[in-house]
Amino acid sequence: MSLDQLRRSSEGTWESLSRIAVKGAEYNSRERQPHPKCLEGTRVDLLDYIYRLLDDRKKGQLIWLHGTAGVGKSAVAFTVAERMRSLKVTEQTNVEKRLAGTFFFSRKHTERCTTAYFFATLAYQLACNFPSVREDLNRAIRENPALLDPNKSLRDQMEGLFLKPLRRLQIRLRECPPSVFVVDALDECVPETEVADLISLLAEALREPDLPVVHILLTSRSEEHIREAIQEKEACAPVRERPAKTSVTGVVTVISLDGADVDRDICIFLEYSFRKLRVRCPGLLQPSRNKLARLVSRAGRRFIVASTMMKFIDDGYHDPCDRLQLMLEFTSELLPGTEVYKLYDCILVTCSDPARAYLLLSIVATLADPLSISQISELLGPGEGKDVKTVLVQLRSMMDIPTDSSLPVNIFHSSVRDYVLDPSKCNLPEVQHIRYPHSLLARSCLHLMMQAIPRSTALLDALLQLKTHSRAMKPHDPQSLKQALSFIVEPPTPLTVLIALQWLRGGHKSDLLSWLETLDGCAWLETQGGKDWLQNRWRKDWFQTQGKTFWPKAHSVRDWLLTQGRKGSLTEAWPSWLGTQSGRDWLQTQSGQDWLQTQWGQDWLRTQWGQDWLQTRWGQDWLQTRRGQDLLHTQHRQDSLQTLNGEGWLKTESGQEWLRDESGREWLQTQSGRDWLQIQDGKDWLQTQSRQDLLPTQSRRQWLQTQGGREWLKMQLGQDWLQTQGGRNWLKTQSGREWLQTQSGQEWLHTPQGQAWQSTAAASVWVTMEEFSRTLEAISEYTVIPELLLLAAFQAIQQFRSLPDFLMFPAFLALRHQDPSSAALQCHFPSEIEIFHAMMAFEGFAHEAQERSRSTSDALNYACQNWAFHLSRSHNPWDNTLNHLFKSFWSRHLLCWLERQWCLKGLRSCLAILFEAQKFALAEVQSLVKEHRQ
Repeated sequence: MSLDQLRRSSEGTWESLSRIAVKGAEYNSRERQPHPKCLEGTRVDLLDYIYRLLDDRKKGQLIWLHGTAGVGKSAVAFTVAERMRSLKVTEQTNVEKRLAGTFFFSRKHTERCTTAYFFATLAYQLACNFPSVREDLNRAIRENPALLDPNKSLRDQMEGLFLKPLRRLQIRLRECPPSVFVVDALDECVPETEVADLISLLAEALREPDLPVVHILLTSRSEEHIREAIQEKEACAPVRERPAKTSVTGVVTVISLDGADVDRDICIFLEYSFRKLRVRCPGLLQPSRNKLARLVSRAGRRFIVASTMMKFIDDGYHDPCDRLQLMLEFTSELLPGTEVYKLYDCILVTCSDPARAYLLLSIVATLADPLSISQISELLGPGEGKDVKTVLVQLRSMMDIPTDSSLPVNIFHSSVRDYVLDPSKCNLPEVQHIRYPHSLLARSCLHLMMQAIPRSTALLDALLQLKTHSRAMKPHDPQSLKQALSFIVEPPTPLTVLIALQWLRGGHKSDLLSWLETLDGCAWLETQGGKDWLQNRWRKDWFQTQGKTFWPKAHSVRDWLLTQGRKGSLTEAWPSWLGTQSGRDWLQTQSGQDWLQTQWGQDWLRTQWGQDWLQTRWGQDWLQTRRGQDLLHTQHRQDSLQTLNGEGWLKTESGQEWLRDESGREWLQTQSGRDWLQIQDGKDWLQTQSRQDLLPTQSRRQWLQTQGGREWLKMQLGQDWLQTQGGRNWLKTQSGREWLQTQSGQEWLHTPQGQAWQSTAAASVWVTMEEFSRTLEAISEYTVIPELLLLAAFQAIQQFRSLPDFLMFPAFLALRHQDPSSAALQCHFPSEIEIFHAMMAFEGFAHEAQERSRSTSDALNYACQNWAFHLSRSHNPWDNTLNHLFKSFWSRHLLCWLERQWCLKGLRSCLAILFEAQKFALAEVQSLVKEHRQ
């Protein structure tokens, strides 16, 4: 999708931002469990000091809380974020809290170790907390969709996604306590240049005069590049810091945790932990004050050491008394900052095989995404993957091993990763020969994929066969499909989309008329093109064949006949058809009876055809009904309602009863009825939950587009109505989708009801179209090295790229769709149209490919997703084994990997992985090309 087209589009902006925002970076995300938190009674002075800084309403501040690994920075950040989350901006609101956003960096997660998603994530949280800025964010993204591109400049992202919405809040928050952003573990962000840029931009933002007062709490290790970035921005000399309270002029306040006396806090933590342990082990005596003091001393004022010691003592497998004695013997004569690594040495020594334990610990610490023990064993293979569980349970004090074996294991603290990635931090001689973990994981990924994925050229063959039908209809720009198919309401499938495009571009051929009986066909009839088609020569033929049975159940056609189609219908096909036996049969149905009560039905009764019908047995029977008897009275009543007295009568009991009757409901569809709904009496009438549903379909849709309708949707009655079938049907319409882009619509999307609706089939339509647009962008930006086209995988990508739009979009759907199309089969497309059979064959291939993909293990899924990640971090130069495996995989197995990954993760994921592989393996790629030519 081009930037110009997306700029004009009013749909999908909030949904796009929601997908880009990194939910795992939020302070309380499940991805970060167990959450570190300051125990009650600890860090009291430090927290009070930070809270006083955050309450300062004079100017915004960047508060840098720094210290060495394990001193408790993340626990402080979480505790502050939780406290700010509990405080309201004003007493009059329940939604807006002082916590405006959080981002907790992590080197272990690819989207949390970069600034690429930083401002998008904060903007999403800011708009969730302050719904009034959502429309501003939507507008900014529509005007510049590239703001959501991870490669967009950080400054542009800050301006469009962060500063603009904050400026809108300046007046709103003028008399309120400052809002707070919490950013944790900035040292986990790479590369260092991005960190410096981010610090510089945040400091600039806080100096802007047209922003509300906001504070940013930033935590990190005491890394030199971060210190230099802060000092450079402040243009001040290095400051001699006092533990826990150090101020710097300007917008930056520095707080150092190194050297702070936290022995009392650690003692409180240890006492609390031993009390919990004694509940499970009643025979364990509370350690004496002397023993507690020795443990505190051995912790070296680092909470991570104290926490790890308690996990070691209470591992659930050994006698806590014996483990406590080992910790008491742990020497305290260590260099500052090395206590935790010496403790890790001590824990490894207790393992039955320290070298094996170190190897598996390094594997867990360097995985791109956490895996369970069984998945790690499968990934490593029969050799390296043996006895993984037996070894890892000995390391329970250093990593979280869930009791549920299907859940992933993970290290407790980033210091474990430092320990295994830097050989100098481990002093055990038996581990010095351990190989690089990324190289081992790269070899394991390649080997597993080559063993588990069958070699096949099915993807390339299917795309080549599909391309032979490229001239079946006139191609258009693929970017225009979103607009052309904006009417669809059912989740798109390859065949339903192909049939719709054949109908639209094939000149409305009569052999595809059955498509009009689908929900998408009904929705198209409501568009201007559909209404125009109903006026042309096809209408008469259709009414006299399929239409005469379909019309009573198709509200879109009924609406047309009751509105725009009335004049034409009285002079052309419709009145004459009513005179046929089929028309008379229809008049006996409920829909026909309802139609006779309308103005156009009454006009028809005055025609010769209507008069003839009244002379029949069926017409005479109808005249004896209440509706027939009330015909003239109803007409008189509707005329009288044009007067003020008539509107007054509607407030009487008989008037209220009449509004519930069919004739009253029909009147509400007239212009005078819609006008009445806009005055206070009409609005009052709607203040019961059930009465809005009494509005006829057409009248309801028109009324909901008015200011009164939009205001009603904000009320509880309107919110409740959106949960009804009528409300859900309305959300499928164009007016419903337009409402979702408004501020009130965006607010509703974040309610539990709105979140539930987004997972429905109706909501999936525009989600799918947005995904296709992003895939088109990725394809256009991906450059294939010409030599690579000799490889089958890149030929398949090129074939897909060259498909015309009417084949590309259905093929895209087939490779992401879960089940073969069934709705399309109800259309009974002509058997002689070969393109449909070709698409059915392609969809059959895709379904089989997806079944093969879904039946594989999580370990294989990990290998397919992360092989390039580990290759890029492997020791250079590669050893012979890794080099051989890569060449074999790249030349012989890449196409079958592409098929599997495409079905599971989409083409965009494949292109990102291939781009990384090309980047670091260019020499190997060129060597493979030479071998191929020879």
